[in-house]
Amino acid sequence: MTQWLEDLSTLQVLLLVLMVLIVGSTVATMVGALLVRLGMRQPWVLRRASRLISWLLELVKRPLTIVVLDEVAAVIQTGHYTQNISSAILENHDELKALIAEKVREDPNARIVSRIPGYETIVSEVTETSMRVLIAALGDPRMDELVSDLLRNNLQQIKRAVREKEHERLGEPSPPDPIPDSAPKMGRRQR
Repeated sequence: MTQWLEDLSTLQVLLLVLMVLIVGSTVATMVGALLVRLGMRQPWVLRRASRLISWLLELVKRPLTIVVLDEVAAVIQTGHYTQNISSAILENHDELKALIAEKVREDPNARIVSRIPGYETIVSEVTETSMRVLIAALGDPRMDELVSDLLRNNLQQIKRAVREKEHERLGEPSPPDPIPDSAPKMGRRQR
């Protein structure tokens, strides 16, 4: 049964899930309303229909997840993500330059070097050069290929884990580490 579901196209799986949910919900609601009108306090048909819909969702969940991941993998191959990062760096150029200069000044290893005449000019030029090299590297199609391969390989690993139910053996994931309040926040310039 699951092989049949995996062979369906994305649209067919979504329509199947939608149809099952609509029909099941409608039938359960109508029968439940009828039983309540007849004086029954707890309609067992409604409980049965809910169990049936839950079972159907569990049956369709894994193939649907794999189909969605296939779709995501196909979309990822069309993107230019490193160019997007390059554009964001260009957009936030002044803030990034100030941030890097600030972090270099705060670095305990740079205290001795900071006494050299022209230190601020050196830091400014090194920062500017580093950002130009980074922007150029991110704009290179080879970097796009690298990131695309990385994302595709990760998606393949995720699909394999979903098929083999590896994530179910691990239990609930632990909550993420809290982000300290002192972490710098980057974003669009306020205008």
